[in-house]
Amino acid sequence: MRIALSTGSVTSLLSAVALIAVVTAAWLMVRRLQAAQRRAAAETERARRWAEGQAARLRAELDRREERLTEELRRLDLREGELAERTADVARARDEADELLRRREAELERTAGLSAGQARAQLVWEAEEEARREAAVTVREIERTAREQGEERARAIVAGAIQRLAAAQTAETAVSVFRLPNEEMKGRIIGREGRNIRSFEAVTGVNLIIDDTPASVQLSCFDPVRRETARLTLEQLVEDGRIHPLRIEHVHERSREEVERRCVRAGEDALLAVRVGAMHPELVRTLGTLRYRASYGQNVLGHLVESAHLAGMMAAELGVDPEPARRAALLHDIGKAMTHEVDGSHAAVGAEYARRFGESEDVVHAIAAHHGEVEPQTVEAVLVQAADACSGGRPGARKESLEVYVRRLERLEEIARAHEGVAAVYAMQAGREVRVMVRPEVVDDLGAQVIAREVAKRVSEELTYPGQIRVTVVRESRVTEVAR
Repeated sequence: MRIALSTGSVTSLLSAVALIAVVTAAWLMVRRLQAAQRRAAAETERARRWAEGQAARLRAELDRREERLTEELRRLDLREGELAERTADVARARDEADELLRRREAELERTAGLSAGQARAQLVWEAEEEARREAAVTVREIERTAREQGEERARAIVAGAIQRLAAAQTAETAVSVFRLPNEEMKGRIIGREGRNIRSFEAVTGVNLIIDDTPASVQLSCFDPVRRETARLTLEQLVEDGRIHPLRIEHVHERSREEVERRCVRAGEDALLAVRVGAMHPELVRTLGTLRYRASYGQNVLGHLVESAHLAGMMAAELGVDPEPARRAALLHDIGKAMTHEVDGSHAAVGAEYARRFGESEDVVHAIAAHHGEVEPQTVEAVLVQAADACSGGRPGARKESLEVYVRRLERLEEIARAHEGVAAVYAMQAGREVRVMVRPEVVDDLGAQVIAREVAKRVSEELTYPGQIRVTVVRESRVTEVAR
């Protein structure tokens, strides 16, 4: 019993201690809250005083700015008043000037007996008539002088350039003849059951023609580079004596590399021959492949070198830099090296090819314009046209019989004469241009355009010719009066 009482007393004591601890903690918490409230009140008071100070400073600054704006508005009002006064003065002065002009015009009209509009029209008409007469006389004189001097100068330049250049040409065909050391070599070339000749034609892409011609065979191919590669292959095979399919493939690969080197060397030799500066290696290689190409029997690379010499000499005669003219003339037919690979005329293809490898726009334009597909805009373009015509049209340059040439010219004139109103027809520039003279009283300007279009269409449908043929219809009317 005493133990139980003692335990209850301890429990009561502990409860009292806990209660005292809780009260003490609450009292401490209240004290802390009161201290925090006092600190917050102090912070709020400081913030309020700072905000009031800032507001006072802003109000003072706004007052100062308002005073300045008021002063500026006052000055602007003063200036606006002065401007209004000056505007009024100017308006009064303009009115006075207009009044003086009206009085002067009235006085002039009274004195001359004409109104201002009539006098102005009379003066304008007289000035126009005088200017028209003087312009007609000046134009006629300029045309006469330019025609006389221009034709004489052009003839002298072209003739001098042609006389200074002599170039040999080699006739090219689509067949190459290869001489054999003996008749027995034909059998070795054919091989057992024709396996060697079949392998040769499959590897080279060239037809090998073996006929009754003694000690010779023919290589036939439209591509002269491939034909030359096949010729070198056959030459090395005959010289070595070992002819079988595997050997043919090996020798053909070496011959192809050798032809590639020859093309590069031919292009470099052409650059040195015409004294043209550095050029992209791909252009040099493509230029060299033209060594094996021909146009109507004329070697294309030889034609380019010849044209470059002609263009350079004519440029020097005219006093312009000959290097761009030579460069453009050397590249003007480079499109013939890939015309079968790319759609379009060789002039357009060549111009795009030269632009791709960094040639200047003047050179590109001259290449594109050398057949008249693009209107020539530079001296170099005109010189390239002239050099190309001189090199291709000179006697002996191209392989074409006189009979075929004359027949084509006659047919050109017949096609043009078939139209009503045609007075005369002239085939000019070795058949590259047809000039049709029409009667002006029968054919008007629209009719002349129709004739030119129809003639060009019939020529392109009925004739075969190199390059292009320009059709020019001339309609001229003359008026003659006699002064008595």
